[in-house]
Amino acid sequence: MRAATSLVRRDPAAATDRRRHQRVKVNVLGRCMLEDRREFACQVVNMSPGGAAVMIPAVARLGERVIAYLDHIGRVEGRVVRLIDGGFAMSLSMSERKRDKLANQLTWLANRHILNLPEDRRHDRFSPRNPFSKLVLSDGTELKCRIIDVSPSGAAVHIDRRLEIGTPVILGVMRGRVVRCFDEGVAIEFSVVHEIDTLRNFFT
Repeated sequence: MRAATSLVRRDPAAATDRRRHQRVKVNVLGRCMLEDRREFACQVVNMSPGGAAVMIPAVARLGERVIAYLDHIGRVEGRVVRLIDGGFAMSLSMSERKRDKLANQLTWLANRHILNLPEDRRHDRFSPRNPFSKLVLSDGTELKCRIIDVSPSGAAVHIDRRLEIGTPVILGVMRGRVVRCFDEGVAIEFSVVHEIDTLRNFFT
């Protein structure tokens, strides 16, 4: 069997990771901070627990340390290992525990992409006992809303105002963005997948 080629040249750990985890095509948005502390919006187009391909409107240097905050995934860091058209490939530096967690998140993202799901249907939904909350927009505008249901990956809320798909919002303290509109409101996808117990404690 031919060994997979690693993003990190001659790195046995990365080669092992490439054998264990398949690189996943994704469309994950976020923001990226380079070594000089400049921040840019970014898009990850493929990822594994060992590395990622990042599109960014800036030129990075080989070996440069990068910190990224990604929707659904959270904070990751590593170094630029290859320059590509419109961005760079980076290795990821993390503990084995975080690497395993990332593998699970990427599996979820891959299934969501294949099935075209705005939310993970494997996650249980519940209706909070107190459904009334507020939705905060990026300009600070607060909208009263009623939560229809919530899951670890998102929520459906009733609001009186029409929002565009992709609008960043905060529901309570949960950051996310609008992924679907319907007659009575919007569906929100959280930036990270939350623990069900955390959600139940916060929303009930």
